Amino acid sequence: MNEQVDMLKQQLKQQEKLASLGMLSAGIAHEIQNPLNFVINFSKMSTKLLDDLADIVDDNVDKLPQEDREEVEDIVADLKENIAKIVEHGERAISIIQGILLVSRGKENEFIPSDINRIVKEYVWLSYHAMRANDKKFNIAIHEDYQEGLPQIMVIPQDLSRAVLNLVNNACYTVWKRSQNAPDDYKPQITVKTALADGNIVITIADNGEGMSDLVKQRLYENFFTTKPIGKGTGLGMGITRDIIENKHNGHLTFESTAGEGTTFTITIPVKKS
Repeated sequence: MNEQVDMLKQQLKQQEKLASLGMLSAGIAHEIQNPLNFVINFSKMSTKLLDDLADIVDDNVDKLPQEDREEVEDIVADLKENIAKIVEHGERAISIIQGILLVSRGKENEFIPSDINRIVKEYVWLSYHAMRANDKKFNIAIHEDYQEGLPQIMVIPQDLSRAVLNLVNNACYTVWKRSQNAPDDYKPQITVKTALADGNIVITIADNGEGMSDLVKQRLYENFFTTKPIGKGTGLGMGITRDIIENKHNGHLTFESTAGEGTTFTITIPVKKS
């Protein structure tokens, strides 16, 4: 009993830190978004200027030696390609920031029309990079298969993102743990899929990690039950994840797991029109 009380106190302290971190993240995200907008806008303006330059070169084609003209054309083409990459990655950064702001500003239990592919993708990679930040040697293959054209559905974005993050964190941890003692030919990997089936959005997160024993399967959703060492897990993540999916979103969270082979979690959420 005392051990559970101590773990609960630790969890409450962690929640307080996360709340403060959430406010800080929102402020940082807002401040970063402005210079990123300048980067993207000026990149697009530069593309237009390059088009103007190309037109000038074309108008004076007879005044330039062949070699110089070809060199100018190559330089303009390279610059356009570089600028396109700046815009692409800048817009991706803006997308991530908008996701952070949406989560941090979202009202508790507020359902918002949401792009599921965007939420899943962003939090899959946030989990991956968080693991990389803690262990520079951490590296896995992530296979993504997001069905195009999925309808936006009514979800609580900050809660669904937490559920996805919990599942991907666990997947990353289990493949990392297995890799510590696995043969050299072991290739840690996670497969993430989204699909529309029978009026439901289905999110699948599969790993080829350690898998679960029968005991772990039975106790998976128990509060304070964890297979992770002290400091690595609170034993509350899976219970919270199931509550988010099943109680808040009227969906289902199921799993299949084989010890020594891996685990697949499936989130099923009914499509609700806004």
